Amino acid sequence: MSRYALLLAPSANRVYADQAGRLSRAELAAFSPVLTGPLDDIDETTIGGVGYLTFTGDLADRDLAYLSNLSAGYALFEQAGDDLLRPVPLSPLARFDSDLITIPKYAGKTNEQFTKLLLNLTLLASASAERMLDKQLTVCDPLAGRGTTLNQALMYGYDALGVEIDGKDVEAYKLFLQTWLKRKRLKHTAELVPVRRQGRRAARRLEVTLAASKEDHKAGAVQKVTVLHADTTQLDGLLRPNCADVVVADLPYGVAHGSYDDEGGISRRPLDLLERAVPQWAGLLRPGGAIGLSWNTKVAKRELAEDVLLANGLQLVAHDTLSHRVDQGIERDVVVARKPG
Repeated sequence: MSRYALLLAPSANRVYADQAGRLSRAELAAFSPVLTGPLDDIDETTIGGVGYLTFTGDLADRDLAYLSNLSAGYALFEQAGDDLLRPVPLSPLARFDSDLITIPKYAGKTNEQFTKLLLNLTLLASASAERMLDKQLTVCDPLAGRGTTLNQALMYGYDALGVEIDGKDVEAYKLFLQTWLKRKRLKHTAELVPVRRQGRRAARRLEVTLAASKEDHKAGAVQKVTVLHADTTQLDGLLRPNCADVVVADLPYGVAHGSYDDEGGISRRPLDLLERAVPQWAGLLRPGGAIGLSWNTKVAKRELAEDVLLANGLQLVAHDTLSHRVDQGIERDVVVARKPG
């Protein structure tokens, strides 16, 4: 049994950085079911004046491959003595350069580390957990904004599916992704096309096909991004049922974000959106798929969000406490649920 010390990455968000250790402990615990053996004595420790997340375990190569994708993981060491740290090589899922995630900056953008944490928790709660490292899964963000979650899915080598009601955000994401792909000289196609339902125009669809290298493109090993410019509560006939392995969404906070009510006005209550949208989102999940949601508990109690998920036939997945302060008006929490099957 070896003792390990995980050095956490510095966070761009000071408030999030203050709580990264606690959140990483919860995330590390969530990885336990896919590891060959348990992780014990998970704790926050100071070594040489620097904070680490420490734990004991017997890590095989595949275990290390999983833990390489911890959202706040920066470097891993094996403790060979009280103050002696031996570096352990990591191999994260990283199909593209990290600036795919870090370049976009805009009001209301979710912290990139938290986006990755939410995606990890949802993947690990799903039937796809054992295939997370090996298969080309499909990640759906039904509140896609300008694509932070979609880009993280691309980094993992997955296909990405998004829904966004704001046409300017869809166009901004198209412009960014096309510009980034051209600058990286990566083979791709991108087009924004109308979508018709019952003979009438119902939405627009951004379709992007890309490959991580010329060799992948020649071999047909491509990834796909699809973003619908549509209302996420009205998806009937626009997307196939059972098309996503996981659904991940950061609900509107009512500050830089807002959700639309039935009259087209802005609603500041995320539960209004959740009650209308979860039936649609649950239908997108394959059997055994999972949904991960984050929201502001200052405007919606956790129990009410859980009730909405349970009412739509989803099963709650237990995890350590992830509630944390974002700013004076936002206390963010996470709930994860799984579709039976």
